[in-house]
Amino acid sequence: MRLFPKVIPIVSREVIARLMSDKDIEVEATRINDAELDLAAIMREYLTQEEKVNQATREALERRGYDHSKFAQVKREMADVRGFKMGDEGIEDVINQMLEFLLISRNVEEVFSADNVMRMKIFEVMKKHLDVDDDIDREARSRLKHLQEGTSAFEIEYQKTVEQIRRARGLI
Repeated sequence: MRLFPKVIPIVSREVIARLMSDKDIEVEATRINDAELDLAAIMREYLTQEEKVNQATREALERRGYDHSKFAQVKREMADVRGFKMGDEGIEDVINQMLEFLLISRNVEEVFSADNVMRMKIFEVMKKHLDVDDDIDREARSRLKHLQEGTSAFEIEYQKTVEQIRRARGLI
């Protein structure tokens, strides 16, 4: 799963709405927007930290003289050094931060449900909006059947196609 900036307001709105409708939390009507903004801030901070790891990765690639094909490997190293969790672990960390927020926030009147119950509901909402990479990958590959996988031409066209699909879906 991957977090995109454009889905952050949608996810935060749906998480608060779902938890309120299931009576897991109670939020005053005048504070719903603030609660949504707080959840959005948690997700934006995650993206900020991820961008810092990406920047450190680019700098490390340049220093070491590596090409871009080693980006994922070096990024994992940079994330480990910084204690930054990526991928599904990162999403779990974001969910844990959201749960902590719900317990201490002035915008949430009362929390009625256990963490594990709310964690599952938050995860379901996030999965619905963040699990689009597989769909995008399949669509991009189907558009590029005329190119042989593994070639540089395929990789270049694949990246362009993925970006076009993300733009068309409003993800970037």
